[in-house]
Amino acid sequence: MKEYKKIVNGRIITPYRMIERGELLIHNGIIEAISEMPISAPEAEELDAGGNYIAPGFIDIHIHGGGDADFMDGTTADFLQVAAAHSKHGTTAMLPTILTSTREEIIRALKVYDAVSSTAAATRFLGVHIEGPYFSMEQRGAQDPRYIRDPDPAEYQAILNSSSAIKRWSIAPEKPGALLFGRILRERGILPSIAHTDAIYEEVAQAFEQGYSLVTHLYSAMSGVTRRNAYRYGGVVESAFLIDEMDVEIIADGKHLPVELLKLVYKIKGPEHIALITDAMRAATMPEGKSILGSRRDGMEVIVEDGVAKLPDRSAFAGSTATADRLVRTMVQQADVPLLDAVRMMTATPARMMGVGDRLGSLQEGKAADIVIFDEQIRIQKTLVGGRVVYER
Repeated sequence: MKEYKKIVNGRIITPYRMIERGELLIHNGIIEAISEMPISAPEAEELDAGGNYIAPGFIDIHIHGGGDADFMDGTTADFLQVAAAHSKHGTTAMLPTILTSTREEIIRALKVYDAVSSTAAATRFLGVHIEGPYFSMEQRGAQDPRYIRDPDPAEYQAILNSSSAIKRWSIAPEKPGALLFGRILRERGILPSIAHTDAIYEEVAQAFEQGYSLVTHLYSAMSGVTRRNAYRYGGVVESAFLIDEMDVEIIADGKHLPVELLKLVYKIKGPEHIALITDAMRAATMPEGKSILGSRRDGMEVIVEDGVAKLPDRSAFAGSTATADRLVRTMVQQADVPLLDAVRMMTATPARMMGVGDRLGSLQEGKAADIVIFDEQIRIQKTLVGGRVVYER
């Protein structure tokens, strides 16, 4: 790769505006200049954006698999296969997500991540998100009920001590010991997230005070308004709306949430507090039909139809088959969200949530040249990671 690369003839999406027919100069994988005027760099390799949009690379902070591979499969090749599958759809950074499982399987997946994290992949690996196993059985969704349990200090300390890769952990905050666990995670610089939960507002507020600042896949597998002894209580959904500083993530595939709820979340929380996530499982980018959620060794059989994965009895969704470009497209074309806001929810906001906003998530001088070029229909034309083209249509 040449030291210098220049992208020309594109509509550059910066954090605050659109630069028509702008130019962007990359030096050694870092954005060196962005301009509305021609940039003089005769030594640079030139990429013509063809009048398309030039945007920050998409950041997916909740993803399980794709391209017929899952992070729970437990090999380096599987991790790289997922990364390659999603890079074709604009993902330049991701947080591999581990499902509810045994302690041994979780640690095993972490060890594989440690081995592959420094490998040159089609997307950046930002650390690991553990989803479970400390969940409400009543809100388990497609999480395997065999492994759902209460927080166990001996267990989670062993997991935490096994790897420094853990950056986020999703938990039901009403579980015994969950508040203490959240505080321990925050002390280690790990983001505790509320998920698969039957908590009411009081429990969510207490969790927020202990560092639970994100709600995992809002509306999915969580409480809304509920009754206890005839009295109504706000659930996690209402709590997320009431606590202004609470961040949320949504699976904006057009299936998990209807358009009216996508619009409602956007209206209340705004793009600065919403991350779009795929929650994709191995069937993402693959033909519909039978598939497996989790590892091939011990996963759950699912069926993929109508653009979404479901349990075989169709009682619940089982992850998604979405890709990042589909999320942005859904928000723009169906939920009527402005393109700049939709891109922000797929880039700058998740970067800020995961503490990498100083180097990723926006097109600004000094930041990594993780870039996607897409057309009016948000079809990916090129994906660059650190200035390196990893996908070209």
